Amino acid sequence: MADTKQDAKQQDAKQAVFRVPEEMRTMAQKSLEQTRQAVESFMGAARRTAETMEQTTDTARAGVKDMAQRTFSSAEQNIRAALDYAERLVRAKDLPEATQIQSEFVRSQIEAMQTQMKEFGSAAQSAVGQATDQAASAAQSATDQAASSTTRGKGGKS
Repeated sequence: MADTKQDAKQQDAKQAVFRVPEEMRTMAQKSLEQTRQAVESFMGAARRTAETMEQTTDTARAGVKDMAQRTFSSAEQNIRAALDYAERLVRAKDLPEATQIQSEFVRSQIEAMQTQMKEFGSAAQSAVGQATDQAASAAQSATDQAASSTTRGKGGKS
């Protein structure tokens, strides 16, 4: 008889399966959906930020390329001016003419150097400005999207 009572208790225990309340499952499912949405939003923002940073890198690369081209162009211009100067100096007939050629060359080279430095400065400033603007825009966009994702993830309005 004791065995029968014990068997009955085991049978009751098997049938009394723990059931998760419907409200708890609904709440867990909703929480999981919100988490998925937040993760997707964060991943989208991360992708867009990476793309923008790539564009910023391309802008910087273009700026460097422009600076390299300007450098070569200036170097070529300066070498030609030096060769022209040497040719004129070799043809000078006396010391006063050589002094005049020297003065003209120095004056023209100072003017050329000032012009070249202004061009370099404006080109560098432009390239840095563009890259900085793109980076700042990307950072602001990522921040806005992250804040929006956080709000949506907490059940706020999107």
